[in-house]
Amino acid sequence: MNEAQQNLLGMHQCMGATMIELLELFAVFFKIGLFTFGGGLAMLPLLERELTSKRSWASSEELLDYYAIAQSTPGIIAVNVATFIGFKRKKNIGGIVATAGMVTPSLIIITIIAEFISNFEDIVWVQKALAGINVAVAALLTYSVFTFAKKTIKTWWAFLLYAASFSAVYFFHVHTVIVILSAALVGILIALVTGKLKKDERESA
Repeated sequence: MNEAQQNLLGMHQCMGATMIELLELFAVFFKIGLFTFGGGLAMLPLLERELTSKRSWASSEELLDYYAIAQSTPGIIAVNVATFIGFKRKKNIGGIVATAGMVTPSLIIITIIAEFISNFEDIVWVQKALAGINVAVAALLTYSVFTFAKKTIKTWWAFLLYAASFSAVYFFHVHTVIVILSAALVGILIALVTGKLKKDERESA
């Protein structure tokens, strides 16, 4: 086998490995999109199990960072997280494939419902099923919020920021964008005051 043939064989093997990784990306996020109800924080337990525990595609801290960024950017949180993970794995094409995997189950299910079931919400068994699903989603959200808070509220200033943010949204109906941007600014200021920002920059350099 000459050098050109070896190079060609190497390219084919590399392309084959890339295709396998992309197919796995699509399959994993298709599964997450198919078996998760409630979206947003309700998806966190499944995302942690599939992406952190089973595959080590992201650490728990990275996943929380992706969630924070996803909530601060336009679009659906779960789709944004899928895009971030896909980009981390295989750059632009990975982001596209992971996003496609996440949204495909919803597109299929909604298309089937729209095509074959008229007056979907008026069907009694559908109403009962949705009522049960809502209870389960509430439980998932409670678990996810507790887990999220336990991992992020570790200092006194974090607790104060949490209390202030909750109060601003719940009692004073402040827009969530303002709360998120204000919290980001406070986090940066605290890091500057404590010197942690410069320390982290030196460690990452």
